[in-house]
Amino acid sequence: MGLLERLRKEWFILGIVLVIAVARLEPGVGVKGGPLKPEITITYIAVSAIFFNSGLSLKTEELTSALMHVKLHLFVQIFTLVFFPTAIWVFLQLLSITPINEWLLKGLQTVGCMPPPVSSAVILTKAVGGNEAAAIFNSAFGSFLGIVITPLLLLLFLGSSSSVPFTSIFSQLFMTVVVPLIIGQIVRRYIKDWLERKKPPFGAISSCVLLMIIYTTFCDTFANPNIDLDKFSLIIIVFIIFSVQMSFMFLTFLFSTRNNSTFTPADTVAIVFCSTHKSLTLGIPMLKIVFAGYEYLSLISVPLLIYHPAQILLGSLLVPTIKSWMVSRQKALKLTRQPKAPVKV
Repeated sequence: MGLLERLRKEWFILGIVLVIAVARLEPGVGVKGGPLKPEITITYIAVSAIFFNSGLSLKTEELTSALMHVKLHLFVQIFTLVFFPTAIWVFLQLLSITPINEWLLKGLQTVGCMPPPVSSAVILTKAVGGNEAAAIFNSAFGSFLGIVITPLLLLLFLGSSSSVPFTSIFSQLFMTVVVPLIIGQIVRRYIKDWLERKKPPFGAISSCVLLMIIYTTFCDTFANPNIDLDKFSLIIIVFIIFSVQMSFMFLTFLFSTRNNSTFTPADTVAIVFCSTHKSLTLGIPMLKIVFAGYEYLSLISVPLLIYHPAQILLGSLLVPTIKSWMVSRQKALKLTRQPKAPVKV
């Protein structure tokens, strides 16, 4: 793969670096009350646009084919939204005595509270040849669950900013997340054929809006002289994120392949990716709502911004290995199920 093609493929990750750099150079443009008016354009318009776009793109009609695989869905959702955030919370109790920046540690907790992403887990499951229908179902269903459960988890583990009351958080979530998502789904019903023919770039549209949200978040950071991010903490957080993801991928693999498990090798592939991947597209707007008024919001967002490329990088590197395991496992299972030929006397 050539350099230009690689840059084109990874444009979003490069975009994150670019918007943070631009925010560092000229933070005044995107701060609250600045020319971009993020308190209106981001808080309401940009967040609503992302979830309207999600409503348009979610193919809920395809979920019925995977609906009956209840055990797999329960495993993924419980691991993602119960075990993951709880395990991170326990781990952070140990890390709290270290000199690591406390806001980055809080950011690690937010990663644990996030729902699965709509795209990356499905793409990687498909690349391996795993249970794509199950991956689609859990990514979409997890996103719907996350609209309600993720804010509750964030409030449970971290609390909210004192300037924003609990009722205000959920009323804003309803107006900027739930309503646009439902409207998107309704509109999809009427223009479904056109969407199937034209295949609009939903992912690219959401990513561009997301870059705008990331830009204004970091403008607030760089405009605040009291915020300082030490390099030691950042390096340690990167190491922790890669370690957590590798550990949880291995853990889900062990659980789904144990002797009394009823999961097929293709199911295991979907479980490994869907249980350990976290949504940046849903996560950043939710953090913006739940932690409105936090001067350290951008530091809390950093671990999620790192986790996103980390899950894609690790997943892509592991695709050949997981695919090789799945194929050999399927062949072995096929051989064990074949009836043995009668022995001639």
